[in-house]
Amino acid sequence: MSSTTPAAHGQAVSSMFSRIVPWYDLLNTVLSCGIDRYWRRRLVREVRLGPTGRVLDLAAGTLDVSLAIRRRYPQAVVPALDFCPPMLFQGRKKLHGDNARRIMPAAADARLLPLPDACVDAVTMAFGIRNILPRAEAFREMVRVLVPGGRACILEFGSGKQRIWGGMYNLYLNHVLPGIGRCISHDRSAYAYLADTIRNFPVAEALEEEMREAGFAAAWHIPLTSGIVCLHIGEKARA
Repeated sequence: MSSTTPAAHGQAVSSMFSRIVPWYDLLNTVLSCGIDRYWRRRLVREVRLGPTGRVLDLAAGTLDVSLAIRRRYPQAVVPALDFCPPMLFQGRKKLHGDNARRIMPAAADARLLPLPDACVDAVTMAFGIRNILPRAEAFREMVRVLVPGGRACILEFGSGKQRIWGGMYNLYLNHVLPGIGRCISHDRSAYAYLADTIRNFPVAEALEEEMREAGFAAAWHIPLTSGIVCLHIGEKARA
């Protein structure tokens, strides 16, 4: 993205995701060889439901994580927020019965959440933090809306700065991923952007330091699939 300000960057990212909505779920499955389902299940396993009964799903996209939360916690209410309304519109088609009542999609900016302090037990975000600038603002908002002792569970690709599988993963990022994405979505820039953001993303330890600086009392990560994906967990201090 050539955008030079956070606002312009956000609008460009939202526009890009709007263009690929029809192919988004298919490409997630194809590009991950179906492992994305396991990654989402692993993310939700780290969620802890507490006194509010609410789990905030940020960068909720087409609502697959929101649905996974509801499968694990049928009693949970899930505010599902995303900066790209067409993604949420696509996801609404998956909502039926109790899920349609307990998953609440709404357009919102993760850097300025339309929610009161200490109103959710947990926050989830899957493959969204790379797209937010500056990340610190989103981290601070997560801390603000969490109850004391609540946790944020953030699923994200590992940094392309690290060699994984002897460099095979880097080869996949540079050549295979953009090519498949372009063939299916017919969008040259979208999956080249994805590869670029993974290559430039900080290593896990650096992201944890960002989370602590933003106000999390503790932060750690769990590598998944040899570190291709990392599950980052941040906990808010207890009262």
